[in-house]
Formats: sequence, C-alpha cells, structure tokens
Amino acid sequence: MKINKRFILSFVAPFMILMSASGLILRNNKRKIFYLPLGLVGISIILEKDLRRRLDRKNILEKIKSYQKVK
Repeated sequence: MKINKRFILSFVAPFMILMSASGLILRNNKRKIFYLPLGLVGISIILEKDLRRRLDRKNILEKIKSYQKVK
C-alpha cells in the first residue's frame, strides 16, 4: 500500500506545535525560548492553510455564481 505524502505532511504542523509545547513545559528556563519559533511556525502553517482554503472556496463559489448569471 502506497502512503500519500500529503497525508504525512498534514501532521507536521501539529507535531511542531506539540513539540514546542512540550519543550516549553519540560526544559530549563534558559532553553525555553528556543522552542517558541517552532510553535509559531506550526501555528502560522495552520493559519495559512486555513486562509488559503477559505479563499479558494470563495473563488469557486464566485465562479459558479457567474456561470449561473450568464445562462
């Protein structure tokens, strides 16, 4: 059975956030700041995908409405 790369890559951003949260909780006070960028990148990836998905859906809906008006 072949594993889809998109399926595996969909777990990267949540894993980054989980790793960042565990690093912030379990590490020394001096090393906690190094996990902050990892969490921020994970959150930004999720937000960017959500925004792109919403814009794509909006564009598709506008195209469908424009075709309905032409007929």
